[in-house]
Amino acid sequence: MSVADLRSKKQPPRRSDSGRSLRARALAALARREYSRRELEAKLTAFTEDPAEIPALLDDFERRGWLSEQRVAEQVMATRRKRFGSQKIVHEMRQKGLSEEAIAGAREALKDSELESAREVWRRKFPEPPANANEKARQMRFLQGRGFSLDTIRKVISGADDD
Repeated sequence: MSVADLRSKKQPPRRSDSGRSLRARALAALARREYSRRELEAKLTAFTEDPAEIPALLDDFERRGWLSEQRVAEQVMATRRKRFGSQKIVHEMRQKGLSEEAIAGAREALKDSELESAREVWRRKFPEPPANANEKARQMRFLQGRGFSLDTIRKVISGADDD
């Protein structure tokens, strides 16, 4: 038995992807995670010679409920909520191409838990309240970088002594 035979037994041969239809590719992508319309369109563009067929396919997916910007918004909120503030999450939703209506609904849901999220992120990063002005500024910059609003940051930092 040759080395080539041994290698072929260890790893299954790769399946050729070139024959898959655009519809099959889109379904396979949606099976892995939720995509916004813009993301899925960009993903599929590389696999078609006629980009004009993509909008009709995506319209069909939306009618069937397979493509939903509401689910994309919920997924982004669920995965990012514990690490980032509402400003950063809303920015990511805009980059994904979600509508302003979906973003507005998500923003309302995020505002309810933003203070709790900011406190949790702050506690994980900083075990002690700031000892001086430089430390306070550093902690505030960290939370701003995570996308929390200045009002929320002030409440977290000033409320550090309340715990």
